[in-house]
Amino acid sequence: MISLFYTGWLLLLVLWLSIQVIRLRRLHQIAIGDGGYQDLQLAIRAHANALEYLPLALLLIFMLEQQQLSPWFIHAMGLTLLVGRIVHATAIPRRNLRLRVMGMAMTFLVLLAGAILAITLALSRL
Repeated sequence: MISLFYTGWLLLLVLWLSIQVIRLRRLHQIAIGDGGYQDLQLAIRAHANALEYLPLALLLIFMLEQQQLSPWFIHAMGLTLLVGRIVHATAIPRRNLRLRVMGMAMTFLVLLAGAILAITLALSRL
């Protein structure tokens, strides 16, 4: 159920990012593409980036949770992912490279730690 909690929060983030894209599409009267508007380009990329990383990260957290790892560890992964994705999503439209890198680093930390742990657990149970 821990992964479900973080999935819910991260889906709210994706919805918020979607609304930002829709808002800018209406403002600039652009139905498809970005029309060359940089603010719309950035909003589209923030939304797309979340959708590129969240499915695998959430699946990984869910699968590790199913292995009955420490709830604190699962919470640490979920919270790191949530904070990292919020930081990244808010940094893109503000063109804040430092925060954007920090958000991606947090996302990569979750993916790398989870991948190593998943491989280790799988090999130990052969």
